[in-house]
Amino acid sequence: MFSKIAFPVFEQSINDYHHYDSVDQPINNPFRKDKIEHLLYAKNWVDTVQWHYEDIIRNPNIDPVEALELKRKIDASNQVRTDMVEYIDSYFLEKYKDVQPKPDAKINSESPAWAIDRLSILALKIFHMNEEVNREDATPEHRAKCREKLDVLLEQKKDLSTAIDDLLNDIENGDKYMKVYKQMKMYNDEELNPVLYQNKK
Repeated sequence: MFSKIAFPVFEQSINDYHHYDSVDQPINNPFRKDKIEHLLYAKNWVDTVQWHYEDIIRNPNIDPVEALELKRKIDASNQVRTDMVEYIDSYFLEKYKDVQPKPDAKINSESPAWAIDRLSILALKIFHMNEEVNREDATPEHRAKCREKLDVLLEQKKDLSTAIDDLLNDIENGDKYMKVYKQMKMYNDEELNPVLYQNKK
């Protein structure tokens, strides 16, 4: 079951980040580069850093110049996240390249890697909601509400993990087939964003 490989890697990345709890801490990926765990760890590390970028930029007292610089970091991070999802899909395309889809095979609404992307974000939600559940300076009411939310997130983890494993099993058995579309994000592209290409003139 792929989810049983992926989720612990995400948890390890999150825990490693919070050992330093700094968006400037360089990644120290513990997995070999030829392993899918290496890519999963790197993907979640980007997600984790961006999660904290998003926290920082919502500071109502943030300096406007700092906020602009941070917004550009978030934009760059989003592009890296998208690229890494496509790398993960490339792994699955290679893994299942010899599978012959059945005549009645169907396509899924999202690729495996985009579902795994959601699982990575879910791991972050669970970690931070659990922090709120155990926050000593919070009211009992706050902690109880967060406990209810955490229970929902844990149920979602179970459902999403099952859906990912079922999808990969269907692809492996030829019941579904992979078709990957590049995201083709336009706002970072100097040739496609009119604000950028008009300023080049």
